Amino acid sequence: MKKRFMPLACLAAVLFAQAPTATAQNTMPQTPADVAAAPKDAAKTPSGLASKVLEKGKGTEHPSASDTVTVHYSGWTTDGKMFDSSVQRGEPTSFPLKGVIKGWTEGVQLMVEGEKRRFWIPADLAYGENPGGGRPGGTLVFDIELISIKKGPKAPTLKAPADAKKTAAGVAIQTVAKGTGAESPKPEDTVKVQLALWSPDGDLIQSTAQQGGPVDVPLDKFRIGGLSEAIQTMVEGEKKVAWIPAAVAFNGKTPQGAPEGGLVVEVELVSFKKGVPAPKAPSDVAAAPADAKKTASGLASKVLAPGSGKEHPKATDTVTVHYSGWTTDGKMFDSSVTRGEPTSFPLNQVIKGWTEGLQLMVKGEKRRFWIPADLAYGENAGGGAPAGTLVFDVELIEIGK
Repeated sequence: MKKRFMPLACLAAVLFAQAPTATAQNTMPQTPADVAAAPKDAAKTPSGLASKVLEKGKGTEHPSASDTVTVHYSGWTTDGKMFDSSVQRGEPTSFPLKGVIKGWTEGVQLMVEGEKRRFWIPADLAYGENPGGGRPGGTLVFDIELISIKKGPKAPTLKAPADAKKTAAGVAIQTVAKGTGAESPKPEDTVKVQLALWSPDGDLIQSTAQQGGPVDVPLDKFRIGGLSEAIQTMVEGEKKVAWIPAAVAFNGKTPQGAPEGGLVVEVELVSFKKGVPAPKAPSDVAAAPADAKKTASGLASKVLAPGSGKEHPKATDTVTVHYSGWTTDGKMFDSSVTRGEPTSFPLNQVIKGWTEGLQLMVKGEKRRFWIPADLAYGENAGGGAPAGTLVFDVELIEIGK
């Protein structure tokens, strides 16, 4: 959720799609004569941002903070040292205007297409006086040419209307455009969606349209609570708005920088690909049965189907498996089966229970494991990992050396 300052080459290349290359300049921009301080004829805003038009533009429209702009720029510290330049690279940069330092978000909105302007951006509108990570500190000076403006999505109604339908979790949903499909996706499916997220006060947080287009996401992998359920009510081509309370959107814990009032999400279901239904939780998921075999470490297992192989993998081997995993209350947390794609990994680079357990198996075998917490992720796992005893059904497909 935190804003990033785009005009550094490495961030521009990684975070945003680059604009089509304009006429390559590949020249070293000259340090401005007034780089040390804004001259008297520079215009100042109440925030302290100073600027001066170097060349008037031909456009008539100013970008808004939710728009994506394409610019050429060069940046200096006030001692005349240039720290970044798209001009020198001969390639302009595109980015959502809301996703950069405050001085850029404010300043570029003063411009029109074709305009060139010099900005003196005080530290509190840039990175501060003593930033880390190799970023320049203090007042920064930029020469910017606004090449083009791509309009961002318009915010929907920020408060759920009275006639919006509500889910059991309290998510309000309203259809804004009907679809042409006849079937809705199921939890195991992968959907292609166009998404735009706003805070309740209309601040655009993220837009896939600005970031290159629709994205493919397995429905069970959405991190925003309530969104998967909303998409499961849709058909292809349909567009809906969901008003998601913070307790639902962030699973009861609002991350730092996230809007406290929740999220307003506009979602268009472009298409979806059917997945494999999730395997049912084993009847003995709560605890290993009496006929399960136990090792000295406490690992319990039971053969579900014998294999055709004779060789057991070693800890240094790479194995290919299909698997599904549950917590002891029957909640599935991961499954290669639902994704329809087996997974391969070095056996000595997984949790201890897997490293030990798969060495008991042969090719083609299916086995159920009850892995105690000390051989898995622990009793209080962090980072979204499941905690406590874990239960896995594993099929050993291949052993690689």
